Amino acid sequence: NISGALCISQAWPGMAQTIYNDHKRLLETYLTPFPGFFFTGDGAYCTSEGYYQLTGQLDDIINTSRHRLGTAEVGMLCPVLFQNHHVAVAESAVISYPHEIKEEGKMLHFLPLKHLSWGVGTAETLPAELQELTSKKTAEYAAPDYVQVTH
Repeated sequence: NISGALCISQAWPGMAQTIYNDHKRLLETYLTPFPGFFFTGDGAYCTSEGYYQLTGQLDDIINTSRHRLGTAEVGMLCPVLFQNHHVAVAESAVISYPHEIKEEGKMLHFLPLKHLSWGVGTAETLPAELQELTSKKTAEYAAPDYVQVTH
Protein backbone atom coordinates (compact mmCIF):
# COMPACT_ATOMS: atom_id res chain seq x y z
CA ASN A 1 0.00 0.00 0.00
CA ILE A 2 2.28 2.72 -1.28
CA SER A 3 2.08 5.57 -3.79
CA GLY A 4 4.90 7.08 -5.79
CA ALA A 5 6.50 7.63 -9.16
CA LEU A 6 6.20 4.81 -11.67
CA CYS A 7 9.73 3.86 -12.75
CA ILE A 8 10.92 0.92 -14.81
CA SER A 9 14.21 -0.82 -14.10
CA GLN A 10 14.79 -2.69 -17.37
CA ALA A 11 14.59 -1.79 -21.04
CA TRP A 12 11.67 -3.05 -23.12
CA PRO A 13 11.11 -3.22 -26.88
CA GLY A 14 8.76 -0.21 -27.11
CA MET A 15 10.66 2.25 -24.93
CA ALA A 16 11.74 5.62 -26.29
CA GLN A 17 15.37 5.84 -27.32
CA THR A 18 15.40 9.57 -28.01
CA ILE A 19 13.19 12.61 -28.57
CA TYR A 20 13.42 13.93 -32.10
CA ASN A 21 15.92 16.79 -32.25
CA ASP A 22 16.16 16.90 -28.44
CA HIS A 23 18.00 13.89 -27.00
CA LYS A 24 19.05 15.96 -23.97
CA ARG A 25 15.36 16.36 -23.07
CA LEU A 26 14.90 12.57 -23.00
CA LEU A 27 17.85 12.23 -20.64
CA GLU A 28 16.69 15.05 -18.34
CA THR A 29 13.02 14.07 -18.28
CA TYR A 30 13.11 10.28 -18.15
CA LEU A 31 16.56 9.10 -17.04
CA THR A 32 17.92 11.74 -14.64
CA PRO A 33 15.13 12.03 -11.99
CA PHE A 34 15.67 8.46 -10.73
CA PRO A 35 19.17 7.26 -11.72
CA GLY A 36 19.19 3.68 -12.95
CA PHE A 37 15.48 3.76 -13.75
CA PHE A 38 13.27 5.00 -16.60
CA PHE A 39 10.78 7.51 -15.14
CA THR A 40 7.47 7.22 -17.00
CA GLY A 41 6.13 10.56 -15.76
CA ASP A 42 3.21 8.79 -14.10
CA GLY A 43 2.27 8.20 -10.52
CA ALA A 44 1.21 4.78 -9.32
CA TYR A 45 -0.34 3.10 -6.33
CA CYS A 46 0.77 -0.42 -5.41
CA THR A 47 -1.43 -2.54 -3.18
CA SER A 48 -0.07 -4.92 -0.56
CA GLU A 49 -0.99 -7.76 -2.96
CA GLY A 50 1.29 -6.29 -5.67
CA TYR A 51 -1.38 -4.81 -7.96
CA TYR A 52 -0.65 -1.44 -9.58
CA GLN A 53 -3.07 1.39 -10.28
CA LEU A 54 -1.81 4.22 -12.48
CA THR A 55 -2.89 7.52 -10.97
CA GLY A 56 -1.97 9.95 -13.76
CA GLN A 57 0.81 12.22 -14.86
CA LEU A 58 2.69 13.74 -11.95
CA ASP A 59 3.50 17.01 -13.70
CA ASP A 60 0.07 17.69 -15.23
CA ILE A 61 -1.67 20.62 -13.52
CA ILE A 62 -5.13 22.06 -14.18
CA ASN A 63 -5.54 25.76 -13.39
CA THR A 64 -9.20 26.45 -12.78
CA SER A 65 -10.51 29.59 -11.11
CA ARG A 66 -7.08 30.30 -9.61
CA HIS A 67 -6.87 26.85 -8.05
CA ARG A 68 -4.05 24.53 -9.13
CA LEU A 69 -5.21 20.94 -9.18
CA GLY A 70 -3.03 18.01 -10.20
CA THR A 71 -4.70 15.56 -12.55
CA ALA A 72 -3.09 12.74 -10.58
CA GLU A 73 -4.68 14.01 -7.35
CA VAL A 74 -8.08 14.52 -8.94
CA GLY A 75 -7.71 11.29 -10.90
CA MET A 76 -7.16 9.37 -7.67
CA LEU A 77 -9.82 11.22 -5.71
CA CYS A 78 -12.67 10.97 -8.21
CA PRO A 79 -12.69 7.20 -8.74
CA VAL A 80 -12.65 6.66 -4.98
CA LEU A 81 -15.28 9.35 -4.42
CA PHE A 82 -17.58 8.28 -7.24
CA GLN A 83 -17.17 4.53 -6.82
CA ASN A 84 -17.71 4.66 -3.07
CA HIS A 85 -20.57 7.14 -3.12
CA HIS A 86 -22.42 6.52 -6.39
CA VAL A 87 -23.60 3.08 -7.39
CA ALA A 88 -23.52 3.75 -11.16
CA VAL A 89 -19.86 4.76 -11.59
CA ALA A 90 -17.23 2.17 -12.48
CA GLU A 91 -14.25 4.52 -12.91
CA SER A 92 -13.32 8.01 -14.13
CA ALA A 93 -10.63 9.99 -15.89
CA VAL A 94 -9.86 13.70 -15.63
CA ILE A 95 -8.64 16.17 -18.25
CA SER A 96 -8.91 19.90 -18.80
CA TYR A 97 -10.19 21.83 -21.76
CA PRO A 98 -9.90 25.50 -22.76
CA HIS A 99 -12.25 27.91 -21.03
CA GLU A 100 -12.44 31.64 -21.66
CA ILE A 101 -13.46 32.66 -18.13
CA LYS A 102 -11.79 30.24 -15.70
CA GLU A 103 -8.15 30.72 -16.74
CA GLU A 104 -6.56 27.75 -18.48
CA GLY A 105 -9.32 25.23 -18.32
CA LYS A 106 -11.91 23.29 -16.44
CA MET A 107 -12.17 19.68 -15.48
CA LEU A 108 -13.84 17.07 -17.59
CA HIS A 109 -14.61 13.63 -16.23
CA PHE A 110 -15.20 10.60 -18.42
CA LEU A 111 -17.26 8.08 -16.52
CA PRO A 112 -17.97 4.57 -17.75
CA LEU A 113 -20.99 3.22 -15.98
CA LYS A 114 -21.32 -0.15 -14.31
CA HIS A 115 -23.15 -2.57 -16.56
CA LEU A 116 -25.80 -3.44 -13.97
CA SER A 117 -26.55 0.16 -13.03
CA TRP A 118 -28.66 1.26 -15.98
CA GLY A 119 -31.73 1.54 -13.78
CA VAL A 120 -29.96 4.07 -11.51
CA GLY A 121 -30.44 7.63 -12.73
CA THR A 122 -30.14 8.60 -16.37
CA ALA A 123 -27.48 10.08 -18.60
CA GLU A 124 -29.26 13.43 -18.13
CA THR A 125 -29.30 13.42 -14.30
CA LEU A 126 -26.02 11.66 -13.55
CA PRO A 127 -23.67 14.58 -14.44
CA ALA A 128 -25.52 16.94 -12.08
CA GLU A 129 -25.53 14.32 -9.32
CA LEU A 130 -21.75 13.84 -9.64
CA GLN A 131 -21.06 17.58 -9.75
CA GLU A 132 -23.04 18.03 -6.55
CA LEU A 133 -21.35 15.02 -4.92
CA THR A 134 -17.88 16.42 -5.72
CA SER A 135 -18.81 19.88 -4.40
CA LYS A 136 -20.08 18.43 -1.12
CA LYS A 137 -17.31 15.89 -0.51
CA THR A 138 -14.31 17.99 -1.63
CA ALA A 139 -14.70 21.63 -2.67
CA GLU A 140 -16.94 23.50 -5.06
CA TYR A 141 -14.02 24.58 -7.25
CA ALA A 142 -13.03 20.91 -7.70
CA ALA A 143 -16.41 19.95 -9.13
CA PRO A 144 -16.32 19.13 -12.83
CA ASP A 145 -17.89 21.69 -15.13
CA TYR A 146 -18.64 19.04 -17.69
CA VAL A 147 -19.19 15.31 -17.24
CA GLN A 148 -19.07 12.95 -20.20
CA VAL A 149 -20.82 9.66 -19.47
CA THR A 150 -19.63 6.71 -21.55
CA HIS A 151 -21.32 3.37 -21.95
